[in-house]
Amino acid sequence: MLARPLYLTGGLIALGLGIIGVVLPIMPTVPFLLLAAFCFTRSHPQWAQRLYDHPTYGRSLRDWRDRRAISRKAKISAVVAMGVGAAVTWFTVGFPWVWISLGVLTIAGTWIWTRAE
Repeated sequence: MLARPLYLTGGLIALGLGIIGVVLPIMPTVPFLLLAAFCFTRSHPQWAQRLYDHPTYGRSLRDWRDRRAISRKAKISAVVAMGVGAAVTWFTVGFPWVWISLGVLTIAGTWIWTRAE
């Protein structure tokens, strides 16, 4: 019985972070919306459906739910954003901290790029 309120709380937090990601360029949006949809499916399925029906983000959410797929445009955007983040890290804090950004770019970028389209 406690699970439903926890999923609702997690979904609302993830949705809030996703909304922040809409306006902050360094913060992702769709991963947080995916988490929100996951949580809402277990707490308020109608809210999850509203996310899946969203005119801007719904297609990406449905592609991931149905086929575990990421569009080519989203893949390119994600890898470029991580590359820019690594470059900013290099120019602002330098070594050895840039290795963290490069590690994230290598691991996460490879994982993203190998998903279905």
